[in-house]
Amino acid sequence: QVQLVESGGGLVPPGGSLRLSCTVSGFMFGRYAMSWYRQAPGKERELVASIGTSGSTSYADSMKGRITISRDNAKNTVYLQMNSLKPEDTAAYYCSGFGYWGRGTQVTVSS
Repeated sequence: QVQLVESGGGLVPPGGSLRLSCTVSGFMFGRYAMSWYRQAPGKERELVASIGTSGSTSYADSMKGRITISRDNAKNTVYLQMNSLKPEDTAAYYCSGFGYWGRGTQVTVSS
């Protein structure tokens, strides 16, 4: 059974940081690219960052320079380090890979 479980979300003030984690089970994690998406209320889900099997990365322009995606194949986990968070970053953040999705973790940026 494939499972993607996100964690690390929460409430942070503007300018704060969070590190999201997504632990995967049920498929060969190291063989697939992984991505983080986000969806704010009333908006479409958008791609935030992706990481390939070799570690190559890509980022959405809206967050480039403030986020870093990484993966630990030994732990079947993908991370999203987010810095200098803004209120407009408030959203549910989801990880995805191999056509599967996690249930998301809420990030709220507010003073």
